[in-house]
Amino acid sequence: MRRFGTQGRVYPGKHYVVPRSEEISDFLARVKEGRYIVLFAPRQTGKTTFFRMALDTLATESSIYFPIQLNFETYKNLSSSDFYEAFGNRIRKEIKQVFQKRGHAPCNILTHFLENAEITNHVSMMDFFEQFPSALHSQYTDQKVVVIIDEFDGIPQAVLSDFLHSLRDIYLSDETRCPYSVGIIGVKSIAQLNYDRSVSPFNVQDEFHLPNFTRRQVQTLFAQYTDETGQPFLPEVIEALHKQTAGQPFLVNRFGQILTEELNIPKNESITMDHFSKAHVKLIRERNTNIDHLITNIRRDERFETLLMKITSYDKGIEFNLYDELINELATYGVITEDTDGMCKIVNPIYQHCIIQALQPLFNGLEGDYFPENSDTDFIDYLTADGKIKMMPLLDNFQDFIARAGFKILHVPETPKEFVGQYLLYAYLDQFVRIVRGAMYLEVQTGRGRIDLLILHNTHKYIVETKIWESDRSYQSGKRQLAAYLKSEGAVEGYYVVFDHRTVPEPRVETETLDGFTIRSYVIPVIQEQPSSV
Repeated sequence: MRRFGTQGRVYPGKHYVVPRSEEISDFLARVKEGRYIVLFAPRQTGKTTFFRMALDTLATESSIYFPIQLNFETYKNLSSSDFYEAFGNRIRKEIKQVFQKRGHAPCNILTHFLENAEITNHVSMMDFFEQFPSALHSQYTDQKVVVIIDEFDGIPQAVLSDFLHSLRDIYLSDETRCPYSVGIIGVKSIAQLNYDRSVSPFNVQDEFHLPNFTRRQVQTLFAQYTDETGQPFLPEVIEALHKQTAGQPFLVNRFGQILTEELNIPKNESITMDHFSKAHVKLIRERNTNIDHLITNIRRDERFETLLMKITSYDKGIEFNLYDELINELATYGVITEDTDGMCKIVNPIYQHCIIQALQPLFNGLEGDYFPENSDTDFIDYLTADGKIKMMPLLDNFQDFIARAGFKILHVPETPKEFVGQYLLYAYLDQFVRIVRGAMYLEVQTGRGRIDLLILHNTHKYIVETKIWESDRSYQSGKRQLAAYLKSEGAVEGYYVVFDHRTVPEPRVETETLDGFTIRSYVIPVIQEQPSSV
């Protein structure tokens, strides 16, 4: 039986695979037009799998294309001479493998050419490609050479500019050029590889975008499992899974692994939202390579924290501008992307949840102040006898806690003052949820301007939206957003917590009905300066 794959390339015979039919058709149309294509996307987004599938399709559709697959991953620290020697050896090996796949052996003319051709620099590389078609045509006629270079980021810096200039010259030569089409795959774009920027060495590139899985593609992927095992997923599970992952391939397949292999759900049971919630908790609490890469990257620059929290906390947002160094880097790492309105957004709710967990301190030093001194109250007291959460008293106590803590919140370690309120609310609710054995995760589609915390406990759903005060208009608009969200989630009441950082804040506590939904709103002042001791 096949399984969901998360360790490198996936194979149709071993793994469930999204067909990517439309994307492959798009890519192959560009190859047939002889374009030089670049695809730069974060790691673990399915780039290598996609290109292998595309080349397999190309070989099936037509015998006139001669595909050569290369990988620069281990070349980064080579000298120029060692790089071209390794490049030449790999080219010859890959050419012979193409013949093996076709069940043929290279003819004498081609064998002689391969044994005597030397690639020592970019000029001899151009000579090789210029002479190769003649040798190849002695055995095959009308062959168009297609070169795919994976992990292109591994190219040594010393050879990058000349290598790209050579490809550009080949592209501009004539219609019988070799390679006829080139595919360059990597994480960093050519502009980020720090070539000699006085002249662009590769302005002939055709950029190709490989999107995350659509909801229908996720449905198709999981339907393959159902067809093999007979175990169905309820439609709302697929919907929630796509919403939480935004179709990010690694996360989608990791959910599949947890749900089908690790939760030990009997195969005669449908996979339900209760199972999904358990899988979600496991995924966001575990260490895996995808999340580890994410957290490592956001910790590369302390300025990332302020940028990311501004994206999530303010309605006005931040324009998605790739000329900005920080935005460009975070987009390269796969942390943020462009929203439909041209603004920055976190790629998916799971990433946003993990980012907030990573940025907030493990201990804020105020855990002992959650409840008043000499009080017997504990988190367990905010559950009713029948297991429901007393959300209003729970949040009333949080409001009182912020007031009791006063200027001590300014001493929370390694936390920007601007976002300390949200960090404290998140830590407070997270501790409560763990104690009562519930689950909490982010339910946010836009990835910008609001943090919607969804708490699940005993099949009941509780929604808390939080943001930073911007204006009364924004405050009132947030209530309408929350009401619309409550409707979409089938909830009847919601909680709205806004942190007021103004010099003269206006604390509020309001309970009102909006569009048939009960909304409890809090505007909580956040102290910005420690009072003078004088």
